[in-house]
Amino acid sequence: MSGVLSGAPAARPARSRLRFEGDMRGLMALPALLFMGIVFALPLGLLLAKSVQGADGLTLNGYARVLGDAYYRGVIWDSLTLAFRVTLISLLVGYPAAYALARTGGVMQVLLFSLVFLPLTVSIIVKTFGLTIMFRREGILNWLLINTGLTDGPIRFVFTEMSLVIGMVNVFLPFMILPLYSVIRMLDGRYLDAAATLGAGPFTTFRRVVLPLTMPGIVAGSSIVFAISVAAYVTPGLLIGERYMTMSMVMAKAFLNFRDYQLGSAMACVMLVIALSIVFASSFLTRSLEQRGGR
Repeated sequence: MSGVLSGAPAARPARSRLRFEGDMRGLMALPALLFMGIVFALPLGLLLAKSVQGADGLTLNGYARVLGDAYYRGVIWDSLTLAFRVTLISLLVGYPAAYALARTGGVMQVLLFSLVFLPLTVSIIVKTFGLTIMFRREGILNWLLINTGLTDGPIRFVFTEMSLVIGMVNVFLPFMILPLYSVIRMLDGRYLDAAATLGAGPFTTFRRVVLPLTMPGIVAGSSIVFAISVAAYVTPGLLIGERYMTMSMVMAKAFLNFRDYQLGSAMACVMLVIALSIVFASSFLTRSLEQRGGR
């Protein structure tokens, strides 16, 4: 009985400490929450309000124009198709790079890290203009093709969908490599040894062991690249212009050129819904993979 009574006062400081730590965490997060509310949530609220505000009051005319007009539906479809192609190519190129980065060490790892991080320090505009110089008729790409005998004359690369996809992959590839690297580096090498001991070949080991265990990184990298590719504006505008309209370009023209704020706000809200859908879907898929892996 005395042991129980003597332990009771000790429980109170423990509960008080936990309550204090919880309050401190709330206070520490408050500045960030206030900042995000002012610079993120408030503008989005104003944008949403503008999308349903017309000359005669509340109206859904902006959404009717975006979703009911065949041209704008085509723009949305083209943006989604472009983002899917960029994401797929980034995954196919970035997965081997992330695996090599996670499995190497020493000087080689430092070099690979530099190749991944250095492009992030360069402005998107600078990288995109550099690609336009490389893709032009007298650029280095055509020079290599002609001098190696692969073509008889210069090939038109600038203002084509191929140059747009290559340019966007070049810009967004690090955002695919980094999430993959963070997952692959935690992969226990004993799993690979066990698979080899059981007679599995390299392809079977990758398909049955490596790929399922690194699926959370694939989901995370793909969702990030897809979301930022859907909203890309600078790279499509510089590499292909109005030949390939995206949602962000339509939104910019509506705000800057036509002063049609309702149309631009409605397109922005549609883009936001797509981005949020990607985030929620990737979160649900990642949670499902973690629960399946825990079993």
